[in-house]
Amino acid sequence: MTDTPAPPAVPSASLISTTLVVYALFGVAALAGLVSSGFPLIAPFFGVLGIVAVIIAYVRRSEAAGTWLASHYRWLIRTFWFSLLWAMVGGLILITLGLILIGIPIAFGIWIAATIWVIYRLVRGYVLFKDSKAIPGM
Repeated sequence: MTDTPAPPAVPSASLISTTLVVYALFGVAALAGLVSSGFPLIAPFFGVLGIVAVIIAYVRRSEAAGTWLASHYRWLIRTFWFSLLWAMVGGLILITLGLILIGIPIAFGIWIAATIWVIYRLVRGYVLFKDSKAIPGM
């Protein structure tokens, strides 16, 4: 007798809709961070919409366990926290090295790279979500 793995659970329609809402909120938060000041001087997710989106993701991720959506919740939550980490690194560099002027371009470089990375993760995650696929490696 062979042990065949159980097929992954099928997520409910409401969970799929909630995941789409989380992607939309993160996308709007990232765009708002970009257009609010030209360059996001903080992580692109840290407006009200981004914080609401990560709270929703934390609340609903237990329902997604065992489905292809579980990887999307992990992906979005990690994107949020790494975005915060890089925003803080950029801010710390700006504060510590800003007086000698070298910190300004380094901090802006970090923030721009983090913003591009966030947009990449949102687009890649959404494309896989749209195709009802799990995110590989998550």
